[in-house]
Amino acid sequence: MKTTWKDIAPVPTSQEFIDIVLSRTQRRLPTQIRAGFKISRIRGFYTRKVKFTSETFCEKLQAILEGFPRLQDIHPFHKDLLNTLYDADHFRIALGTLSTAKRLIETVARDYVRLLKYAQSLFQCKSLKRAALGRMATICKRLKDPLVYLEQVRQHLGRLPSIDPNTRTLLICGYPNVGKSSFLRSVTRADVDVQPYAFTTKSLFVGHFDYKYLRFQAIDTPGILDHPLEEMNTIEMQSITAIAHLRSAILYFMDLSEQCGYSVSAQLALFTSIKPLFANKLVFIVINKTDVMKPEDLDPDTQKELNDVLTQNSNTELLQLSCITNDGVQEVKNTVCDRLIAERVASKLKAGQAAQSSTADVPTGRLGDLLARIHVARPLEGAVSETYIPEAVKNGTYKKYDKEDPERKKLERELEEEEGGAGVYNIDLKKFYDLADPEWKHDRVPEFYNGKNIADYVDPDIEEKLAALEAEEERLTNEGFYDESDSMEDEEDAEIRMKADMIRNKRVLMMNEARAKKSLKNKAQIPRAKKSRTLTQMQRHMTSIGLDASAPVDRARATIRNANAKAPSTVGGDAMDVDDTPSRRAKSVSRAPRTNRLTDGLGKTATGITDPVKRQKAERMAKLGQRQMNRMARQGEADRHETASLPSHLLKGKSSMKTSRSR
Repeated sequence: MKTTWKDIAPVPTSQEFIDIVLSRTQRRLPTQIRAGFKISRIRGFYTRKVKFTSETFCEKLQAILEGFPRLQDIHPFHKDLLNTLYDADHFRIALGTLSTAKRLIETVARDYVRLLKYAQSLFQCKSLKRAALGRMATICKRLKDPLVYLEQVRQHLGRLPSIDPNTRTLLICGYPNVGKSSFLRSVTRADVDVQPYAFTTKSLFVGHFDYKYLRFQAIDTPGILDHPLEEMNTIEMQSITAIAHLRSAILYFMDLSEQCGYSVSAQLALFTSIKPLFANKLVFIVINKTDVMKPEDLDPDTQKELNDVLTQNSNTELLQLSCITNDGVQEVKNTVCDRLIAERVASKLKAGQAAQSSTADVPTGRLGDLLARIHVARPLEGAVSETYIPEAVKNGTYKKYDKEDPERKKLERELEEEEGGAGVYNIDLKKFYDLADPEWKHDRVPEFYNGKNIADYVDPDIEEKLAALEAEEERLTNEGFYDESDSMEDEEDAEIRMKADMIRNKRVLMMNEARAKKSLKNKAQIPRAKKSRTLTQMQRHMTSIGLDASAPVDRARATIRNANAKAPSTVGGDAMDVDDTPSRRAKSVSRAPRTNRLTDGLGKTATGITDPVKRQKAERMAKLGQRQMNRMARQGEADRHETASLPSHLLKGKSSMKTSRSR
């Protein structure tokens, strides 16, 4: 169940609400329509605006309605707390007003959409649209007070503490200034304001702590005065609501020293008056400030009155503590938590037994659910699991560790100190391995690959076999077994020679690759684009792939001649070098031969396609691809357009900030 409402979205004011909706309509929908359009298109244009505005209004109002809690769906504690703080009737009226406004806006939109179906001109459609949006804005303006009220409720709800009504809870109550907040701050980390005057706590404060691996929450309530319920204010009603609805352990604090400003008799009278709210709850009377006054120090009449209250309430226990000296604080907390855990377990078992059928063999209800979660592991087929007692304990040879015993087993810390201390001594983790042969402890752990142990496939004589093979290979090479001979016609020898050549070549390639990697390890490789190529190399490459290299070669020669003419001293450099010697000389500047842009790859459509049929096909495909781009680039109905005339809504009227202009 939801216990906090910090994620409720902010509620805008009525004017902000109208601006949000109308600006969203302006941004999301087309903004241009002309009188020359078909009347059906004009009707659809303005009908869409009216519907979209109505949907946006309803969507925003529905989000506000769903963000706030529904009183019939939340815990009675939260329901009464909301009623105490904000008045549930006003809360319902505000939400009901928003729901009614949502229904009215839907009705207005439906009526004006029906009228727009019969409009005969652009002027009539625009007038109906303005009337529809105006009526919707008027309905929204009437929501001014409910929206402001709901925003204040949202801000206050976000500041309320997160109280879980179903968890283990300690509820602290009593007269003002008796030490309730001091106890909460002692047992939890709650940031509670503690002051030496009454009514310091004006709202509920929650703190959390752990006990026996369970999370508990402690709630500090405002002080209560002894007067009728109808005369209590909002601060006191918060305490009454928590006491009445939360299933918790009640800690009623009392100050016997009367430093709080109220007598012991008045504090006992308050306990008696609110006792009906303690039904079916654990109740503890906690005596605070025992460093000043203890129950034994009271006068006989007051002691008798206190004992009578404890006697009349058999389920009430008396506890003592002092928050100033922290004497008894933890004892009180532990006692209350133990009693609360036991009471909750007993109530669960009782509820399960009540729901259990008297004739059924299998437990049902809550008790059955608890028993179904418990599984007792038993040995298979009647095997007996006996208790294991070490042999040293049986024989009596086990000795307790003694520092002074010279025959004691040395600890790793002592060995470390003997071997040179931390940073020098290296602990041997393998000496405690339990193996069949103690000599195996320091063996290298085998490696596994694809689920198989590599050690199973290692030949221990691999080194000797490899040396024998290399010696045989060297002998055959020296004898000229692999030399080419025309007289050799044996197919088997030819195959062996071919495989040997392949192995030799592969070995050379591997050596060269490793050498290249090693040499380039700390050197930057030359980018391919920076390597120079000669005209002969380019011409040979283009000829090998089936292209005509005459035109590129002529252009390159002309470029080099022009560069040499401008700078005769700079021959070579980064430019492409020409093979023939006469071209290196500085010649007069000559114009480069004219080139065909379509065939040489300089055109936009054909990239060097010499075949006319393929070139026409490429041009046609380029035009078809551009057609969609042209269509998408044209101005449409939804495009914004500023005419030559000045915008009147920006240049007329006063210069004050106005946001409610008509769309």
